[in-house]
Amino acid sequence: MKKIILALFVATLMVSCKTEEKKEVSVEKETVVEKTMVDLSRYPQGLKDVLAAHGGLQKWSEMRSLTYSLDETETIADVQTRDIVVKSPTHTIGSLDGKVWIAQDSAYFPEARAKFYHNLMFYFYSMPFLLADSGIVYEDVEPLEFDGVTYPGIKVGFEAAVGDSPDDNYLMYYHPETKKMTWLAYTVTAGNRGKSDKFNFVNYNEWNEVNGLLLPTQLTWYKVENNKPTVPAGKVREFKSIDIDGGNMDTATYAKPENGVYVD
Repeated sequence: MKKIILALFVATLMVSCKTEEKKEVSVEKETVVEKTMVDLSRYPQGLKDVLAAHGGLQKWSEMRSLTYSLDETETIADVQTRDIVVKSPTHTIGSLDGKVWIAQDSAYFPEARAKFYHNLMFYFYSMPFLLADSGIVYEDVEPLEFDGVTYPGIKVGFEAAVGDSPDDNYLMYYHPETKKMTWLAYTVTAGNRGKSDKFNFVNYNEWNEVNGLLLPTQLTWYKVENNKPTVPAGKVREFKSIDIDGGNMDTATYAKPENGVYVD
């Protein structure tokens, strides 16, 4: 009888251990979070190569908060919602849910220009990833020859009613070997009538890896002749205190302060 009782006890203990093991495996499976994979099928191969060289659109899609300083300004932006706040010693410009505002103690910065400038540098800084936004159409362009290097190019246009300036066009040129973005040419139609065929050129010549993404640390605008870059124009724009991660800021970060006003 004692042997039978002992055998039953051992069997019960083994079943109990197996049950506990199954429970632990079940818990581990419940904590697995599947990522939503980005569909790259609609992009031209050249853009896919560039995005991969800069860390990948998948990685970018997992980020939320971007911060950097430029000259005397500090910027905080949500790379997914595009909410933003740009602080300077004289004024602060921002937007939340698409509503742009400006706060300043005096009329230092024209309110009429706030909407145009509130996210201008953010868009330049977030290249090439913003070239993968929805509502964009692509086509190949002639390569750019500069200092003995031939840079393949992609023209970026917008579908009707996309963005604040759907008539703007961009030309993105990348290094033939590294696939890193090197040049961005763009037209400006904001505040003007009709499309413009005059391109401005920005050189992306220095990058830094932050949380797996290649982000620019310098931008240099160039003088242009016959729609081609020639020599640097003005000072190099240097970005510092750069950070990007998957945590999002509180909504209050981007909200209009009490002394702010909304702008059209």
